[in-house]
Amino acid sequence: MRVLGIDLGSRSVKMVLMQDNNIAQTQIFDTAAFYRECCSSVDGKIHIDIERLGFSNIDKVVGTGYGRNNVNIAGAEIVIELKAHTIGAAWQTGLTDFTLLDMGGQDSKIISVAKGKMADMYLNDKCAASCGRYIENMANVLGIPLSELEKHYENPVELSSTCAVFGESELIGRISEGNRVSELAAGVNYSLFKRIKPLIDKFPSDVLVVTGGVARNRALIHFIEHETGFRRIVVPDHPQFNGAIGCCVIGMKN
Repeated sequence: MRVLGIDLGSRSVKMVLMQDNNIAQTQIFDTAAFYRECCSSVDGKIHIDIERLGFSNIDKVVGTGYGRNNVNIAGAEIVIELKAHTIGAAWQTGLTDFTLLDMGGQDSKIISVAKGKMADMYLNDKCAASCGRYIENMANVLGIPLSELEKHYENPVELSSTCAVFGESELIGRISEGNRVSELAAGVNYSLFKRIKPLIDKFPSDVLVVTGGVARNRALIHFIEHETGFRRIVVPDHPQFNGAIGCCVIGMKN
């Protein structure tokens, strides 16, 4: 069976093709461009030109996304986003008991997983300062690529603002003081960690699984390893595609 999993995120659309319980293909698209160039809306349903996206011979489509009420894909089975991420993380890691931190472009999800199922959860979608959009903006202020910003964790400059908008102004002030770019970048990463730490502390466990685009932030992982009580930090092979993978796994079982 060939199942296509679609995760309609706020910043990007992730698609995974799974065949016989193996990942055969992955694709990622800018959300606005995806809707504009590859979709049409008919009778309130989103019709996706799957073949145009490079996928063929699909037996089933399973979708999820940012705000389940906004996900209405024609011909697809729709699953709750939190369930998709839980199943995806369990499948990718082979673990059954862990805390899951998924950091997307505009929200962060913390899920307590027990025996492979969601036991509790916390969703932070009120402020951009604890998600991927924050560090993207701060990298732009520093004038460096996001991939460069994510490397730095030594001697972080203190950034005290808890608001993404005011945080940019504070960072500009720190730049004017003559601080080194590497230490400013470390400060950005540490400020993100400080906002995330109280959230992940809600669900203590031995293992923390980190997914989403921010999972590739080496500095954030460093701070989590050294300043939390988790004994093991796991970043799956496909952290950004976790929700789409969960859709595929669900589709394979149904």
